[in-house]
Amino acid sequence: MDELVEVSEVQRSTRDLASLRAGLATWLAEQAGTDVDLGEVEVPGTNGMSSETVLLDAAWDGAQHRLVARFAPEPSAVPVFPAYDLERQARVMTEVRAATDVPVPEVLWTEPDGARLGTPFFVMRRVDGRVPPDVMPYNFDSWVTAATDEERALLQSTSVDVLARLHAAGPLERFAFLELDRAGATAMQRQLADQAAYYEWAREGLRVPLIERTFAWLEEHLPGDEGDAVMCWGDARIGNMLYDGFEPAAVLDWEMAVLAPPEVDVAWFAYLHRFFEDLAARFGASGLPEFLRLDDVATEYERVSGRTPRHLRYFTVYAALRYAIVSVRTTKRGVHFGQQTMPDDLDDVIMHRAGLEALLDGGGGPGLD
Repeated sequence: MDELVEVSEVQRSTRDLASLRAGLATWLAEQAGTDVDLGEVEVPGTNGMSSETVLLDAAWDGAQHRLVARFAPEPSAVPVFPAYDLERQARVMTEVRAATDVPVPEVLWTEPDGARLGTPFFVMRRVDGRVPPDVMPYNFDSWVTAATDEERALLQSTSVDVLARLHAAGPLERFAFLELDRAGATAMQRQLADQAAYYEWAREGLRVPLIERTFAWLEEHLPGDEGDAVMCWGDARIGNMLYDGFEPAAVLDWEMAVLAPPEVDVAWFAYLHRFFEDLAARFGASGLPEFLRLDDVATEYERVSGRTPRHLRYFTVYAALRYAIVSVRTTKRGVHFGQQTMPDDLDDVIMHRAGLEALLDGGGGPGLD
């Protein structure tokens, strides 16, 4: 599986941790209003390729504080997204904590001025828990594969319940700042316009024919009855949750939060597991083929929310499009750091190319009828 390791372990940061620690110590003392004793800082290596995460332990006023800082990536790290609004992320987390019982870490402070440490950031309280890893994917060999069928069923049901609780957040006006500033009469039209702008930025002059074919399919098959938008997490997947046993202890990574039909989250939630399953098959791993199946996720979501997910083929294709554009950027990052080479056939930058082509051709598996 060396090829997968090379692709997955793309360098995430070029930041100097010693300088970062010194700057954080000074900044934290200003926020706390007293001297701060800051221990070593640590960068987790299992998840995340967008905002940079730093773990730190600090002490002030006789108390210990276990913290997490989230930084916008430096331009030299070849960021995945064109912009990182850390204040927006912090606001999303604060509003979700106030409006729901979804477990979201408490944000303590934000720093919008990039001049302080070279980039904007925010600091939140650390939550204990274990995460389904991305490297190696959790369906290869992890605590998730070691679990019993009953334990994975509990993980699946409690995780889907998080989506239902989040989508019930209201009043929706408190999340109006998540409305996309794009042309379009409906939430999905604005979503497609936003993804088109993202593709233009990510490709940097390259053309990926399969992505452009997927845009055309989505425009042609746009549902006429997409329904009301809700507060969507945007990056809804178990790899963005911390678990206490097999129940969510914290929901993380809110940079893609948006007002959208709930199916955007439901389809992404199942599709990202399906992507890992395709990798497992490709590299000869057993995987977890009975876990997080789209039809099971949709059934569980309907049970706990009372809302029937619709147009799941459409929203699965949309999930595949989003991840395809991300793949363009992560490939560019791998090439930049000398860990990959750009393929001759640019459709091959999409690791889930075969699955996306099957979706467009009318296949794709259960739950898509």
